[in-house]
Amino acid sequence: MPGSPPELRIVDDPAAAVGEVLAEQARRGGSIVLTGGSAPAQAYAHAAELTPDWGAVTVWWGDDRCVPPDDPRSNYLLAKETLLDRLETQPQAVHRIRGELDPVEAAAELDSALDNAALAGATLDFMLLGLGPDGHMASLFPGSPQLAVRDRRATSGPAGLEPWVDRVTMTLPTILAAHRIVFLVLGAGKADAVARSFGGEISDAVPASLSRLAAVRVEVYLDEAAAASL
Repeated sequence: MPGSPPELRIVDDPAAAVGEVLAEQARRGGSIVLTGGSAPAQAYAHAAELTPDWGAVTVWWGDDRCVPPDDPRSNYLLAKETLLDRLETQPQAVHRIRGELDPVEAAAELDSALDNAALAGATLDFMLLGLGPDGHMASLFPGSPQLAVRDRRATSGPAGLEPWVDRVTMTLPTILAAHRIVFLVLGAGKADAVARSFGGEISDAVPASLSRLAAVRVEVYLDEAAAASL
């Protein structure tokens, strides 16, 4: 039920565990929403090794920096190098956020694509998220204008942390509508954010805590260091 406690899965190798659940989803088919960061890179590589055929899957990104697709800061580039380039069969559709466009235009394009998918009966089956040290998820930062958007599936706005480039992100209602929501969090540097997001009150001040308002129970894969403050 909304607001229920998350499933905290403290394991020795959270990235490998998430790679396994990604691979399972790829075998089932449906839609997978990817994220950025160093920890997902390990999960993506493991998922590609376990399930090299993603032909039944549609891929989205929950957010990306407004940079070209070959920029090292691009979440798309990370997934391309660690996942897509290693697959034997590519996804049936890859909805890259075109960060090289004007941010408002790129967000409108993503919003339209999500609308069209919803009209065709598609759902977001698997939402992978990371957690920022300030408690942000996707590009929904504490106090950011993106966090307040409720009437669109995607929006754009300034970053709350480095790198200081504009972002395009799925909105909170879009994230909460996913059929499965999984966080991957590693390291002692995220311990305080983990405690506030998954052990504290649900609050706009900690955007990741709002994930607990979803109709599904949020799953959090983390190591002992990240769980140290729970």
